[in-house]
Parts: sequence; C-alpha cells; structure tokens
Amino acid sequence: MLDAQLLVLDLIRALRPLCEQIARPSPDLADQLRRAATSVMLNLGEGVRRTGRDKKRAYRIAAAEAREVGAALEAAVAWAWVDDAAVTAARALADRVARVTYALAR
Repeated sequence: MLDAQLLVLDLIRALRPLCEQIARPSPDLADQLRRAATSVMLNLGEGVRRTGRDKKRAYRIAAAEAREVGAALEAAVAWAWVDDAAVTAARALADRVARVTYALAR
C-alpha cells in the first residue's frame, strides 16, 4: 500500500463525521464528498498496478478527486452546513493528499 493511500484512509476517517453533518441539509453533497474521497483511494489502488501513462492518468484523477473533496468542504462551509473550524483537519488532509498524488502523477 502506498503512503498516499494511508493518508487517504486518514482523510476518509476525518470526513465521516462531517459527511453525517452535511447529509442533514444536503444528502447530495455528502454523497458527492464520499464518492470523491473513495475515488481517490480507488484510483491510487488502480495506479499501483498500471505503468506509464496509465499510471500517471490514475494518479492525476486521484489528485483531481482530492481537490474535489476540498471544494466540497469549502461549499459546505459557505452554506454554513459545517463550521470552518470543523473542517480544518479534513481540509489539510485533502490538500496534502492532492499534493502527494499530483507528485506521483509527474
């Protein structure tokens, strides 16, 4: 398992309570947040077994999905569905995952 995948598992654990909170006013955003975080993990797993451009493509998708997690958190804060302070750890993890996966794609 890649170190990046371990980071994603930490991210998913940090997102669980946030998704529950976001799901009350917006089940759609909570679902999208879950799907984006899961996609990061799945694309990293897929990329491990790929080579060349296929590997880089999987990692680029993972990086984009991590950015989507961050954007979803920002939207939830903007809608006041979660407090800014509540998303601090998850936001930092999503940003770190995006940076690491982008570096893998280079």
